[in-house]
Amino acid sequence: MSRATAERIAGQLSRRDFLAAAGGSAALAAFLAACGRGDSNTNSSGDFAKKFNLFTWAEYDDPDLLASWGEMNITIFNSNEEAIQKLVSAGGVSGFDIVVPTGPYIPQMVREGLLDELDLGRIPNFKNLDAPYIDQVFDPGNKYSVCKNWGTTGWIYDTTVVTTDIQTWSDFIKAAQTEASGQTSVLDTPPNLCGIYFWANGIDWTTEKKQDLDACEKFLVDEFAQHVKAFDSYPGINLTQGNYALSQVWNGDARQGLISVEDAGDDPTRYKWAVGAPETELWMDNWCIAKGASNLDAAYDFINFILDLDNSLTDIHFHGFNTGLKGIEEKASDMPYKEMVFFTNDEVDRMRAQTINSAQDRLVDIYNKTKAKAGA
Repeated sequence: MSRATAERIAGQLSRRDFLAAAGGSAALAAFLAACGRGDSNTNSSGDFAKKFNLFTWAEYDDPDLLASWGEMNITIFNSNEEAIQKLVSAGGVSGFDIVVPTGPYIPQMVREGLLDELDLGRIPNFKNLDAPYIDQVFDPGNKYSVCKNWGTTGWIYDTTVVTTDIQTWSDFIKAAQTEASGQTSVLDTPPNLCGIYFWANGIDWTTEKKQDLDACEKFLVDEFAQHVKAFDSYPGINLTQGNYALSQVWNGDARQGLISVEDAGDDPTRYKWAVGAPETELWMDNWCIAKGASNLDAAYDFINFILDLDNSLTDIHFHGFNTGLKGIEEKASDMPYKEMVFFTNDEVDRMRAQTINSAQDRLVDIYNKTKAKAGA
């Protein structure tokens, strides 16, 4: 990518004041307070089994690439809230070695002892990360996290059902309430659900104002929920298989949907994808080592493996998210749907990072009420 684009991304990810000490959610803090603090085990001999337990998002790494490294047991989560709740409930003995949270959640996880401090000397390929993807405000000095990849949120829709062109979140809402009513999916996360309303109405999606949150709840519960078919964090392939007509979606998942259409011999031009507008999300997911990891040597070895440029490129071809390594875009010159992985300056300009603040509990409550009203 151009240096100008890289600088825009760095600014978007770093300009927010992530709350590392107090957090924003009393309920989440209560969960975290119950967490124990186990000690990680290190095998200094260099002789270790290449296997570990991974706690991550679905369809997030090339299975053949993972198998070429070694053996891992993968457990899936749909949202950061779900992941943290499960880690806390385990009381420090979750059995996971690596977890993949989104940046703003890391300070809370660190504060309550859910993550192990990293020894970057054991990850020599850390040097391959480009400057915009290191030393983030949510983890200065990369003490607990290493960038896995980053992306954004938009929509994908079936043009044989939704004939109106969708250019903004307001258009998305209108289509969901009309042509795609009962055939619409939204991401299964509280911030993204509420983001639809905030982005469509020119409201900062990190707002803590009661009037904004009240208006969001009234709209989503009373006017929008009845049109939602499913809360689905991985709708790309589902939509292209005819299960939805319109979906809120992360860019890599939308790309997987289009590739699956091509693989089936069908016409991908039937579907349209776009980055959300006038504003939308910018997120960065991260490799972190869970406190109490019992396969610590394998965890470090894998993180170093995945930061190799060739391995990273293989993984991008599968999951469709920019991994932030130096020279990765140039190396991906022949990648299908490359424009869904590497974004223009104008697209990056409208992306905004999430914060965890005093509104977090309310967002979860709105999400729960909307989901109950939708019966999804």
